[in-house]
Amino acid sequence: MIRRLLIICLMSLFVGTSFAQSSRKVKDLQKQRKEALQSIAKTDQELKTTKKSALRSLHQLNKLTAEITKHKEVIAALNAEISEINSQERKINGTIADLEKELDTKKTAYAKAMKGIASRHSGYETLMFVFSSNSLNQSYRRIRYLREYSAWRKKEAIKIAEQQDELEKKKKELAKVRSEKNEILGKRTDATNKLKQKEDSQKEVVADLKKKEKVLQKELNAQRKQAAALNRRIEQLIAEEARKAAEEARRASEAARKAASADKQSGKKASRSDGEIRRAQTQGGYAMTKDELELSNSFSQNKGRLPMPLSGKYMIVGHFGQQQHQELKYVQVNSSGIDIQTTPGTTARSVFNGVVTRVFVMPGYNSSVIIRHGNYLTIYSNLSEVFVKAGDKVTTRQSIGRIYSDPEENNRTVLHFQLWKETTKLNPEPWLNK
Repeated sequence: MIRRLLIICLMSLFVGTSFAQSSRKVKDLQKQRKEALQSIAKTDQELKTTKKSALRSLHQLNKLTAEITKHKEVIAALNAEISEINSQERKINGTIADLEKELDTKKTAYAKAMKGIASRHSGYETLMFVFSSNSLNQSYRRIRYLREYSAWRKKEAIKIAEQQDELEKKKKELAKVRSEKNEILGKRTDATNKLKQKEDSQKEVVADLKKKEKVLQKELNAQRKQAAALNRRIEQLIAEEARKAAEEARRASEAARKAASADKQSGKKASRSDGEIRRAQTQGGYAMTKDELELSNSFSQNKGRLPMPLSGKYMIVGHFGQQQHQELKYVQVNSSGIDIQTTPGTTARSVFNGVVTRVFVMPGYNSSVIIRHGNYLTIYSNLSEVFVKAGDKVTTRQSIGRIYSDPEENNRTVLHFQLWKETTKLNPEPWLNK
């Protein structure tokens, strides 16, 4: 009995010890798992932060690059203005030199003439000059000479005064030009300093991005996929519209043919007008009505004069086509349109009269609007709010939606704008009046 109790106690102790050891092991494992999860969560958060930082840095770099380009344009314009002012200054200096030389000559001649008159022509001598004439006719000639000489003196005095006035005007004009030049030189110095600051900031951002190359590449790949998806969607919608227009054209043509045949059989004159029958300009292209063709031609004729697709201040931070980044050799961009950065709250607007054909949503681009202008199409993407719907007729500069501001990127507000003709993507910049 005692032995059995001893065995039971030993077994209980062993089980208790085993259980305690097992419990501690579980706790240790749980702790390890918790620490691992926390580490994973921290790593994920750091990765997300790094991703956002890399992409934000790239956007900042693109904006800086655009600003640097603008600063260089300003400096080039100021240099041209300074060159023109230098030319004006040289001309005015030349004119002043000529005027001073001519004025000195006139003053010398006039002074010499006055000195001669003073020494030879007192009132008594003048009378003697007239009365000593050999004939009455000679007396008249001498009187006329004296009058003409007196008139010449007055005219010369007036000319000298006028030339002095002209000289003073030119000197004032020169002073004004030099003042303008100094002001422009100051502006150029200011613009050059700002350019230097932007270039220094650009170098810092480039250095930072080079450290985040892999993360940035991954994020850019995701963006490329979103852009490709947007293009596929646009192509699908364009193809769908082309099919519908072609079908409508086929039905209209068939109806016109049947009507003409019926009129011929009945002996009536053909009365149906084919003005609304759709016709495509290219094989498989969008079949247009007469009105749409006129709209298309009008759109084409306004190349270079179309307004910007947004209101207010803007800066183009992304250009059309495949390009290697100016500062980051490993970054290549292939854009189907342009990216226009503006201020929060800005609205997108139609660049020409047209008809809204589609309003749709795509990841990375928020809401998009397609407007048809005959066989030309304009696409406005990254809208947070849309003011129009499919089927609406819009006019030039009409607001169509509010551009999205990204709260995670300090309310960065960018409109993605595309221009297509049929299924061909065009560079929008030459079409816009910037």
